[in-house]
Amino acid sequence: MSGLLSIGVRAMFANQAALQAVGQNIANANTPGYSRQSVVLTTPEGQYTGAGYFGKGVTIQTVERSHNEFLTRQAAGSKSLAHMDSTRMSQLSQLEKIFPPGETGLGAAAGQFLNAMVDVSSRPSDPSARQVVMGRATEVAARFASAGQQLVELQSGVVSDLKANVDVVNQLSKQIAFANDQISRANGNGHTPNDLLDQRDKLISELSQYIQVSTLPATDGTLGVFIGGGQRLVLGAQAQELTVTQDPYDSQRAALSITDSGGPRSLDESVLTGGSISALLQYQNKDLQDARNMLGQMAAALASRVNDQQALGLDLSDPPGKGVPIFAFGAPRALPASTNARAPDGSFASDVTMTITNASQLQASAYRLETDPTGGGASYKLTRISDGYSQTVVNGDTVDGFRIDFSATPPGPGDSYILEPVAQAAVEMRRVLEQPTGIAAASPLTATTNVDNKGSTTVNSIYAVNDKFDASKLPISLAFGDPDPTNPAKLQYTLTLGDGSVLTGTWSAGQNIGNQPTAVPPIDLGFELSLNGVPRKDDTITLERTQFPATNNGNAKAFLNIQGEKFVGQRVRADGSIAVGATINEAYSATMSEIGSRVQGATYLSSVSVAVAAEAESTRAGQAGVNLDEEAARLMQYQQGYQAAAKVLQAAQSLFDELLRLAAR
Repeated sequence: MSGLLSIGVRAMFANQAALQAVGQNIANANTPGYSRQSVVLTTPEGQYTGAGYFGKGVTIQTVERSHNEFLTRQAAGSKSLAHMDSTRMSQLSQLEKIFPPGETGLGAAAGQFLNAMVDVSSRPSDPSARQVVMGRATEVAARFASAGQQLVELQSGVVSDLKANVDVVNQLSKQIAFANDQISRANGNGHTPNDLLDQRDKLISELSQYIQVSTLPATDGTLGVFIGGGQRLVLGAQAQELTVTQDPYDSQRAALSITDSGGPRSLDESVLTGGSISALLQYQNKDLQDARNMLGQMAAALASRVNDQQALGLDLSDPPGKGVPIFAFGAPRALPASTNARAPDGSFASDVTMTITNASQLQASAYRLETDPTGGGASYKLTRISDGYSQTVVNGDTVDGFRIDFSATPPGPGDSYILEPVAQAAVEMRRVLEQPTGIAAASPLTATTNVDNKGSTTVNSIYAVNDKFDASKLPISLAFGDPDPTNPAKLQYTLTLGDGSVLTGTWSAGQNIGNQPTAVPPIDLGFELSLNGVPRKDDTITLERTQFPATNNGNAKAFLNIQGEKFVGQRVRADGSIAVGATINEAYSATMSEIGSRVQGATYLSSVSVAVAAEAESTRAGQAGVNLDEEAARLMQYQQGYQAAAKVLQAAQSLFDELLRLAAR
């Protein structure tokens, strides 16, 4: 009877335990991170008798959770990538708003400013026409400065977001370390603390949203958490802290460091491959920097080109003078690394300065300057960050439109700099011309046709185009001769300068005179004379100093031509020739297209990675989650088992009572 009673009792306890586990599952069916639990039942070794082995019932071995380490790790990893892509998409969407299309865009503002010169060219002395130009100049400068300031604010937002994310990571790391400690304490009793394990897995899943991690289990039940290709974040009950530090070159930008016994150590962005922190660092160091450089390249090129043309004309001051700049923009800057050698007073021992020599050749990039290990200390390696192109430079070299100069103490071994020719150009752009009379609409030279000319030639325009124009060589006499023997469609001409020198060339319809540096022989006088009609032999045109700037519109016409010039982003080829750049509208369109394509790419990646993460979580939950239908079936199963076990006890009790009655007789 005792064996039957023991089996019944054990059966009741086993089914009661199973019912308790089912109840726990049902209660936590909607609890995030909960893993389904089940009671592991085993059969104890039977008791041998002469009639064979008789069972001793059932034994409750343990309570285990439904958990798949591979699926859990895969779900956390895919979640990390999904949050990285969605964070970058969100940030790029904000960046895209700074470069709007249509009338509100920078390209339209630049076009409106240059188009405002139409009225000035029609009425050079009209104050109202000049005032419109001043207003348009203010607007285009304000739009560039506003866009630059918005980029600065986005950068500040990135730093703020990084600090908030790092705070959350540090909190989660401490909680994981605490969970490790509790698990290791509970692990010695031979059973797994399922709820604590679920809690730790949930914390790691949450941590993966901010930074991608890898895990390594230990024999004591703890889990090591690593980031950045093996850098320890949590080991046992100890958690390291992440900190947001200043970029080693730019104090306005942020870097990520981890603190250990030796102090903060910088983490390389390239090894952080997932999570919102990785996305923010990538956005800061790539997307925002590229946007600043593209915007600054346009601002510097436009402002410099307008100022250069302004300097070639005459204003309405008394007496008329050379045009002063219309725009100012941010100067280039050289950012030393915080690790560079310092003087005894704490300042940097060396310094690098930059000077813009040709704004049309400035590229939308920053540069890294460092000692060339093969140059013996006399030369330096300059790397264009946008495309990785490297070259050797020395003090005083000119590269991509800017000149590099060292202080009396040049950079030493181990010193490095980030050179930013255009990054600050837009944010500090402004109109500096104060008076409308300062607009240099007049050309410094005037062309007059001879009344005795027999051809139909008239002067369309004449203006200076570069600083090679020399007013001391005026007056200049232009005389047309016979057709060119090698090409009858062209006319020969002779330029007799005021100093007595003579230049010869050939002219064809639509060709300008005075600025033909590639002709044979070359003519490079720094001005362009455009003609209408067709001259005849012995026709002459006289070029003289402009006497009445108020009625001259030559330089205003030159301003109109700027809109069609490809002066943004020119490059010097290896053979010394100049590769054409883009017009200001083309440059702005290319910038919008570049930012837009990044937004589209990030949007697509985000949609894919979010779908993959959802699928991975669904797969994990399908194995570890609670299915209420299954639990309801198990509830009935174990309820019936409990009732059956009770019947066994009832039968055993009846037999025992009957045995007692028989013994009592």
